[in-house]
Amino acid sequence: MTQLPLTGVRVADFGWILAVPHGTAWLGVMGAEVIKIESAQRPDLIRLIGHPPGKPIDLDGSPYFNTLNFGKKSITLNLNHPKGVALAKELVRHCDVVTENFTVGNMKKWGLGYDDLCRIKPDLIMLSGTPLGQSGPESQCVGWGPHTQAYAGMCHLTGYPGGAPSGLGGTWPDFMIGVVMAFAIMSALHYRRRTGKGQYIDLAMAEVVMSMLPEAFADFNMNGRDRGRRGNRDDWMVPHNVYRCAGNDQWAAIAVNSEEEWRALCQTLGHPEWLTDPRFVDRQQRKANEEVLDTLIEAWTSQRSPLEVMHTLQAAGVAATPVYNTEGLCNDPQFQHRRYTLLIDHPVSGTVLAAGIPGLYSALPQEALQYTPAPRLGQHNDEIFGGLLGLSSAEIARLKEERVIC
Repeated sequence: MTQLPLTGVRVADFGWILAVPHGTAWLGVMGAEVIKIESAQRPDLIRLIGHPPGKPIDLDGSPYFNTLNFGKKSITLNLNHPKGVALAKELVRHCDVVTENFTVGNMKKWGLGYDDLCRIKPDLIMLSGTPLGQSGPESQCVGWGPHTQAYAGMCHLTGYPGGAPSGLGGTWPDFMIGVVMAFAIMSALHYRRRTGKGQYIDLAMAEVVMSMLPEAFADFNMNGRDRGRRGNRDDWMVPHNVYRCAGNDQWAAIAVNSEEEWRALCQTLGHPEWLTDPRFVDRQQRKANEEVLDTLIEAWTSQRSPLEVMHTLQAAGVAATPVYNTEGLCNDPQFQHRRYTLLIDHPVSGTVLAAGIPGLYSALPQEALQYTPAPRLGQHNDEIFGGLLGLSSAEIARLKEERVIC
């Protein structure tokens, strides 16, 4: 039987919504025991969305929650009750990692800040994820994925020339941020194994997004240039755009990087005369006449499906791919071959299609990964409070009556 790399690591996960839950799902799949701390009084908001219209909300039935929180356990604690905080601290005593993404100051308000928890667990690793970090003049700013994009400057760069700033959807940064969180925690575990020391990870989510925009920041800092919005165009590659294809709202992306690729594109599209056309004779001229060139290319793509565009151009050595919606991406043969998606049987939602971790490891068979169904709210109360913390059944029952475990 394959031993997973994080077997023996225990995580007290106070995170909610998307970024932290995505990061801790990675840890859980890799073998960590991830204990999600939530409450029926204030459940994870993701439990409240995605339900069929007109039907009562079932906190255990959200397909969004159940495809995001696999590989975890769930307990319910009222952190506004002193006994709830005491139980949380006792749980941390048995954990290696604590994660949270509340508004700055909430954990300290409950007595669960890093300094408080280090007195209980000196080698603790704790990660806090907030839009702009735990310190600084704007640290109290709150927000979701769209706000994080704006804080980082991405919306200023996303959109068409002369148009308004634009976001990239509500959840795009959260998943990448979750990956970075998982990497940071695993790095801290590696450091602790070497030194015996824990650490506090103050992760400003906007800074993660900023790291994905290196060209824009370097250009501004080194050259004083504000790149602004450029649509799908590239500084160097030409043509480089998304082109309309046959059908309703069907598109394909094409990118040409070298003269060899440019010659292949012209021959494949049946326009060898473009090679000697003064408007396109070299990269500089093609860039100067990019709008005209895009119109000519789209006359060819608009008669073909995105898949035909991809197969035809890739066979000629030109980079091209369909612009997929979610269904198209899930049905893509390459995507399926990589086994990124998987089916998980959930007792409430039934069989759900979930996105797994995208890495494939030669020493770690895919079937060995810990893709257990997402937990029902408070499903593991008796196991954690009774088994791990050693409370008696009578004590657990009394704490439930007092609305401490709830």
